[in-house]
Amino acid sequence: MAELRPDPHAVTDLATLEAIYPLEPTPASTVKVLDHLSPAYRRIVEATPFAVLATTGPRGVDCSPRGDAPGFIAVLDDRTVAIPDRRGNNRLDTLRNIIADPRIGLICLVPGMNEALRLTGRASLTADPALCERFAVDGKAPATVMVISIDTVYFQCARAILRSRLWDPAVRVARETLPSAGEMLKTADPSFDGAEYDKKLPGRQAQTLY
Repeated sequence: MAELRPDPHAVTDLATLEAIYPLEPTPASTVKVLDHLSPAYRRIVEATPFAVLATTGPRGVDCSPRGDAPGFIAVLDDRTVAIPDRRGNNRLDTLRNIIADPRIGLICLVPGMNEALRLTGRASLTADPALCERFAVDGKAPATVMVISIDTVYFQCARAILRSRLWDPAVRVARETLPSAGEMLKTADPSFDGAEYDKKLPGRQAQTLY
């Protein structure tokens, strides 16, 4: 393995960073930051079908997708939201992290909306039957619910989604051009039967979605 040489252009201190980025934040980038859900921010949360949840714990940082019908991120009040823990792979990376360190970050995305909503706060887990039942789908309630107390919430400007053309059907990638779940598993373990896994995956997902 080739020896990595130190990067002479590495940015390792605040003075260097601020010299590269000398401009002050615009007024709009700071006034938008709140410690609660405004009526406008609440509308975005209630319309969100997909979010990305960041946590940290003893084994490092984790970033996990969360998705369901709009409204799955329930607004309990203007400083508190709740998210059901739907069935998954049972790794429990996010939940273990929350028990170790309650700090979380959440990005909410609404298809067709170029701004994203960013939320930070502190999460706790509950198995309260009444709250879990509130999130039941087809008679199936989540095992736990994550309750998040909001520290900050604000919208992210549209540039990232505009640059990526995320919602543009013209740049949608054909699924068959990328590796399947079975292929990725076989790459990790050559003895794994990826073809059989892919064959059964649609039925298994349909049966275990909730």
